[in-house]
Amino acid sequence: MTTDWTEVARRTARGRRSDELGSPTRPDACMAPPLSETEICEAEAELGIAFPDQYRAYLLRRSAGGAVNRLRRSVAGWGWQGDSDTNYGLLTTAFPHPDSYRAEEEELDARTPSAGDYPDESAYRAAWQQWDAEYEVFQERKTSGAVFIQDNGCGFATLLVVTGPLRGSLWFDGRASCDRILPLQLDGRPVSFVEWLTRHSMDLVGW
Repeated sequence: MTTDWTEVARRTARGRRSDELGSPTRPDACMAPPLSETEICEAEAELGIAFPDQYRAYLLRRSAGGAVNRLRRSVAGWGWQGDSDTNYGLLTTAFPHPDSYRAEEEELDARTPSAGDYPDESAYRAAWQQWDAEYEVFQERKTSGAVFIQDNGCGFATLLVVTGPLRGSLWFDGRASCDRILPLQLDGRPVSFVEWLTRHSMDLVGW
């Protein structure tokens, strides 16, 4: 059976929460009060995840926001303020290491529709629509199990992995320029959440 990728893309996109939590705040512009243990447990239960230890400690002892997108409860439920990129529908799915989908991406790129392969413009447009929707879903799944914890501007963002074997690690979403998601590292090893808080994300990217 042929997959209707337009419908799959539509369903996948429902996991995002555009503007439901208000506008983002500048890093450190608003040191929101820490959350209580009860609030954190409630957020974890609702989101279906367990926050990485250092991020959880930050929420409990320092702030619900500050240097990161603020975690708070709104009419939409628990979520990160001003973040319209995190897909809440994919939060419980393990974050995939970029190496795991490299071959699939190359195969998808190789299938990019070409007008010369179709009998008419209508058939080409239909094929392109399906391919584009499949590519959209593929890109969305690259950040499964991760929270867009900080907006770095110009389409860049820092990701905190909350699900899967890479849970607790931080990644730089550089797809706006290099089409890659890169690990944040310090001295050749994954940077911890606490270490990352004191540095600028792009200083930790191995371009």
